Amino acid sequence: MPTSIMGTKRNTAPFRYDIVGSFLRPESIKEARRRLEAGEMTQQQLLDVENEEIARLVGREQELGLRAITDGEFRRSWWHLDFFLGIKGTRKISLNRGNGRVEAGTRAESFQIVDKIAYDQHPMVEHFKQLHALAGASVAKMCIPSPSLFHFVQYYNGNEVYADQEELYRDIVNVYRSVIQAFYEAGCRYLQLDDTAWGTLCSERHREHLQSLGMDPDRLAADYVRLINESIMDKPQDMTIALHVCRGNYQSTWFASGGYEAIAEQLFSNAKVDAFFLEYDNERSGDFRPLRHIRDQFVVLGLVTTKHGGLESKEQLKARIAEAAQYVHIDQLCLSPQCGFASTEEGNLLSEEEQWDKIRLVIETANEIWTKEPPCSD
Repeated sequence: MPTSIMGTKRNTAPFRYDIVGSFLRPESIKEARRRLEAGEMTQQQLLDVENEEIARLVGREQELGLRAITDGEFRRSWWHLDFFLGIKGTRKISLNRGNGRVEAGTRAESFQIVDKIAYDQHPMVEHFKQLHALAGASVAKMCIPSPSLFHFVQYYNGNEVYADQEELYRDIVNVYRSVIQAFYEAGCRYLQLDDTAWGTLCSERHREHLQSLGMDPDRLAADYVRLINESIMDKPQDMTIALHVCRGNYQSTWFASGGYEAIAEQLFSNAKVDAFFLEYDNERSGDFRPLRHIRDQFVVLGLVTTKHGGLESKEQLKARIAEAAQYVHIDQLCLSPQCGFASTEEGNLLSEEEQWDKIRLVIETANEIWTKEPPCSD
């Protein structure tokens, strides 16, 4: 496989080297949370620690040359629940470990709808404002769970509020339209929707389970494309929205396996997002052939794993990008880690230095592939 591919530099999101979002939590934040829970620290003191560590993280991201930066999700315990619990009409619940739904070693927490859902001054908008103020010339990137994942999780947890699925879909869409507009008004021009529902729909085992519950996975995929498209249809023209498909990342584990073929035509051909962040760090993600369904979107290839500290070879990464370029033009491709480094506050099983080594590898490899100057600003 030739590795002498060459593409064009890019100055707007998604960037040729990009990130999924979360970073390993510093020990100071973990200790502060423990002290808060023990009643030895106030919420404001925790906030002060978070502010200090986020400022330090942003400086490190900029020092390495990242174009898009995040706050590492340092203020979150979960990548998804913290956002869902900020939506009016939801509450945190504990899950029953005996029902087969909770993997050993994971925290048994989720959310449930307890009233009509609505947008009401989501706290993460303020979190973004603080990141945006720190970003300077960098692009402040916000990552939130997708509207389709909201529906997927609530289905398993059940609710007695919505008997009509179409009414629930409409309310989810209204919440997301409102929160997207709020992020935009706060200065956000790069938003990522994280989604493990699509990763589940890639898995034959999980598809069979859904069928046993009376659900049609293909119908669900069509409904979820509609849900995403309607949620983002009013997005301003200068706002980039990406969808990240994940198969699980809790403390370097995973829960779904299977290539993209089962969802590719429905998702890649019909979703109106600007870019897809796709896991491709091992054989569980399948081959690149499903990318033939990509239209004019960008594809950010998650070739560098975040699940362990070993570094991929640069030549291997270039060979895999060349292989993907058989299905998607090289200038529609970008490179990133496969997922975040800490989808939850526990974090993945690698060190902070190994984390930064991964980022350096992504940046260096991308800079060696996309070298040509664009004819004009893109």
